[in-house]
Amino acid sequence: MNTHVVIMAGGVGSRLWPLSTPDVPKQFIDVLGVGRSLLQLTVDRFSKLCSPENFWVVTGERYVPMVHEQLPQIPLEQILAEPEGRNTAPCIAYASWKIQKKDPLANIVVTPADALVLKTDEFAETISKALDFTSERDAIVTVGIAPTRPETGYGYIHAAQALKGEIVKVSEFREKPDLDTALSYLEDGHYFWNAGIFVWNVETIVRELRTYAPDIAAVMDKLAPSFFTDTEQSQLRELFPTCEKISIDYAVMEKSPRIYVIAEDLAWSDLGSWGSVMTHLKADEDGNTAVGPDVRLFDCHDCIVHTSGEKTVVVEGLDGYIVAESRDRLLVCRLSQEQHIKEYSAG
Repeated sequence: MNTHVVIMAGGVGSRLWPLSTPDVPKQFIDVLGVGRSLLQLTVDRFSKLCSPENFWVVTGERYVPMVHEQLPQIPLEQILAEPEGRNTAPCIAYASWKIQKKDPLANIVVTPADALVLKTDEFAETISKALDFTSERDAIVTVGIAPTRPETGYGYIHAAQALKGEIVKVSEFREKPDLDTALSYLEDGHYFWNAGIFVWNVETIVRELRTYAPDIAAVMDKLAPSFFTDTEQSQLRELFPTCEKISIDYAVMEKSPRIYVIAEDLAWSDLGSWGSVMTHLKADEDGNTAVGPDVRLFDCHDCIVHTSGEKTVVVEGLDGYIVAESRDRLLVCRLSQEQHIKEYSAG
């Protein structure tokens, strides 16, 4: 089985400002203070399933040096540089057309670069099952995460016949719900968080994109003669921005009849907010979490303090606050208001 892993690493992660910025987005940062960036942790969790020469990273042009620095084992020609972000469907199409040219029998996993999976052994087993399935079938498998709370920040996958750890047909995809709907999904037991991780063989995804996103496929066909040549990047700059800006969910997943799901409890998080980061850090007896060389908390409760500078940080008397410092930027914000960080940091 010719396994390839495509890592989508072009996002900005604006809800984790000031740690994550357009200059250095969260996927390149050691968010959890473990000595590895989220991008490196993503490669680590797939290392049992895929050899280094079969990894591909799709990112923005400006981030190619960062990817190469953090992942020197990945061939430079397989760090694909988007001239501008056009959402996940063009990103996946570009990687798929290139992989098909190099390996027409490829079996592919596509994953975001900025999520966390704590149950790495179970994750590897889940992905292996999906790869076995797609290697023998004209099918797309998406990874569903068994929900642990009524989360309103994720999209959901509904599988009426869902059995944990089994691959079953998807009934439908659902957008981010309100709280009452999320509660009903949790009680129902057949709804799963959409982790944005997909498994397919290259022939299947190229054909599905031709069927459901023909304009994007046409752009890739124009681009393909330049692949692995000196003219590829100039052709990409000219043609890629003409792709429709659309997610793979809208472009293919919600239309194709060939979508399956494998659902597991993988201790997964998209680490899309300070609150989600906080849940994966060890808390003290007052519910506080901290990352930094010297963080001192006095009479604080349920706070997260994240400092990347080589300095001492002292915080006193706060309840339920985010205190985050990075590269001459400082945020002090109530956790209850973190959904506004994007607008607070604009400009």
